Amino acid sequence: MLLAIQSLTKTFVGMKALDAVDFELARGEVHALLGENGAGKSTLIKCLTGAYRRDAGTLLLDDAPISPDSTAQAQALGIGTVYQEVNLLPNLTVAQNLTFGHEPRHFGIVDTRAQRRQAAAMLEGYGLAIDLDRDLGSYSVAVQQLVAIARAVALSGKVLILDEPTASLDDREVQMLFAVVRRLRDQGLGILFVSHFLDQVYALCDRITVLRNGRKIVTARCDDLDRVRLIEHMLGRELAAEEHAARRAEGHTEATGEPLLAFEQVGRRGHIEPFDLSVQRGEVIGMTGLLGSGRTETAEVMFGIKRAHSGRVRDVESGGGDGGEAADELHLRGPRDAIAAGFGFAPEDRKTDGIVAELSIRENIILALQARRGWISAPRGRRRRSASSPAAISRRWCWRAGWR
Repeated sequence: MLLAIQSLTKTFVGMKALDAVDFELARGEVHALLGENGAGKSTLIKCLTGAYRRDAGTLLLDDAPISPDSTAQAQALGIGTVYQEVNLLPNLTVAQNLTFGHEPRHFGIVDTRAQRRQAAAMLEGYGLAIDLDRDLGSYSVAVQQLVAIARAVALSGKVLILDEPTASLDDREVQMLFAVVRRLRDQGLGILFVSHFLDQVYALCDRITVLRNGRKIVTARCDDLDRVRLIEHMLGRELAAEEHAARRAEGHTEATGEPLLAFEQVGRRGHIEPFDLSVQRGEVIGMTGLLGSGRTETAEVMFGIKRAHSGRVRDVESGGGDGGEAADELHLRGPRDAIAAGFGFAPEDRKTDGIVAELSIRENIILALQARRGWISAPRGRRRRSASSPAAISRRWCWRAGWR
């Protein structure tokens, strides 16, 4: 066995995130690690890669005990990780990212020619015809993922951990990534694959391990574990017959709630053709399409981030719910108008557009409250006392973000 985890335990403030978990990964295997949010998947990965210090348990690599104290040590032992959010440097070139920390030098100066040759050798076999001197951030997320994998494999070479690598990829890019993963598996790497997409798990993986509430529930071959049973292991209960049918069903079930909003011939010149969309209470509407199809732009127009050039948005509910002329028209001139109308927006790039990473969780929440109130009026009373200085910080960020 390439990697063996025995009785791995990790506790945070009296709560066991991992409770005596066992896990094995063989050479030439793609092994899925599944579970709901909070099941312990990320904690297991961080204990394995040295980001967390485990409280108990044994890690064996090639039958030898290991105890990495950092991700650098884990990498030196042969364990590499690629995360959903590519943890490389977008402002550096492809070659610089691939060789970062291991640059070939001549008399203490980076040998750029040798660096390019080294980077080209690292990408050989990945099917990427890209400019090594171009900034990594100028390429698609799929290309960045493959570059991150090439770096991790070159610097590690035994165990590759892929944590939600396909979350931002379209079908074509997923297949391109899978082709690379299968080639690495055939070369003898052990690959740990974390994903919420069960179709992808069954298409790519050899075995599945399910965690729930910090405990290992089952390990089985994909062929021996059907999807309904897998979901039951993840949830901790049997699915009712109607839930089985719902999960197997294809197509759309009509919502039974009352009308809320109506987007009528809303469009943006050069980007979004005019479209109609009605939203009902209690309804979840899926918007899908390939990269470049306009999904993100449509969402941004609906939230007022980008101004619509045609059409109107009507609050059907406040107008009586009949969709007639009595419905109130909403004027979404920007995100502030959308927020005031009761809209929320979780952007595609959460890290860049959804939060202010330099602020704490509390400060980010205060920022949202401040945005709702406007940049002049600060939270008062209990909210102000609990926020303290973050109120001033949030007002400043509101001004910089254009919510004024």
